[in-house]
Amino acid sequence: MSLIVQKYGGTSVGSPERIENVAGKAAAFRAQGHDVVVVVSAMSGETNRLVALAGAIDDQPDSRELDVLLSTGEQVTIALLAMALKKRGVAARSFTGGQVHIRTDSAHNKARIVDIDKQRVSAALAAGEVVVVAGFQGVDDSGNITTLGRGGSDTTAVALAAALSADECQIYTDVDGVYTTDPRVVPEARRLDRITFEEMLEMASLGSKVLQIRAVEFAGKYDVPLRVLSSFEEGEGTLITYEEEGMEQALISGIAFNRDEAKLTVLGVPDHPGVAHRILGPVGAANIEVDMIIQNVGADGTTDFTFTVHRNDFVRAREVLDSVAAELGARQVDGDDKIVKVSLVGVGMRSHAGIASRMFEILADEGINIRMISTSEIKVSVVIDEKYLELGVRALHTGFELAQEAGTNI
Repeated sequence: MSLIVQKYGGTSVGSPERIENVAGKAAAFRAQGHDVVVVVSAMSGETNRLVALAGAIDDQPDSRELDVLLSTGEQVTIALLAMALKKRGVAARSFTGGQVHIRTDSAHNKARIVDIDKQRVSAALAAGEVVVVAGFQGVDDSGNITTLGRGGSDTTAVALAAALSADECQIYTDVDGVYTTDPRVVPEARRLDRITFEEMLEMASLGSKVLQIRAVEFAGKYDVPLRVLSSFEEGEGTLITYEEEGMEQALISGIAFNRDEAKLTVLGVPDHPGVAHRILGPVGAANIEVDMIIQNVGADGTTDFTFTVHRNDFVRAREVLDSVAAELGARQVDGDDKIVKVSLVGVGMRSHAGIASRMFEILADEGINIRMISTSEIKVSVVIDEKYLELGVRALHTGFELAQEAGTNI
């Protein structure tokens, strides 16, 4: 008998009717002879409502008490889903994160899972029950309720699948799989039958919102096959797994993009050892994450130092740099928060040259200027002006023939 862990997000359980739909899906898998564990999020909008309630009391609520509050959202969903299953004559039992003993560290609002005691879940499965678990939450060593942060229910599902050695972890969402790019930008985008963990990690980190990056990391680390499926329509979805020996890989699996980018440049910095640290050290100390970095050395013994940050951090980062630039004797600080990052991702790049140059050619043919470039073994990223985002993505999707089943050639 195979074990399937299923996860349903907020939109999938957003009303009693949708909870009934989830119960029907879980019951069907159980009827086929599978052991089934279902991880659910709070009903859509519920977490925001709870956050607003907390904000009405205190605009900076205590983090421990906020976790106590937020965890109630999933508790509502697990109880309703267990009721819906039992109404169908399916044995079911609901568990909070604490009842399952999902042990986390003590970082409230962004805790990380340390381990899971699978005993209670295994016993319920052995008794023939569908196990319904609250996602997004756990307990620390002191018994405090913790929450896992954005996308935490995905991480809960993958962690349970790893602890239970599940045959597959199915992530149900409002899309029917992973696409070559966002279909809202490119209507011809194609659903991928499968993608590797490496590619999915890159896609998630570069702007794809289908899966939470921590969940993909967890799945890759513990070799948990992941499948992304739609809650609202039938289909095979997209399987995320390891690259198989001898499997023919498309050169490019997908195009990711991120609108939340901003660029900062410190011009005319004296070119001395340690200058990069003197610039980025204070930025890091301000808890601002840096992404792409370029340093150009000029003929006059100075350097121009450019990097990107999240757009929300742009103003704060510029304030930090203005101070740093004065200390270093730099000429000036420039910034631009109207840029985007567009990335090609594919494990097939490892064995094929010319991907980057073809990308640059396609963008040049559209009159799109590249502001920054970053590469790794399986990705090429460029920063371009925000106004060219959709044109650039569509041109690249067409140029690399991603709408075709065979995919990508140069």
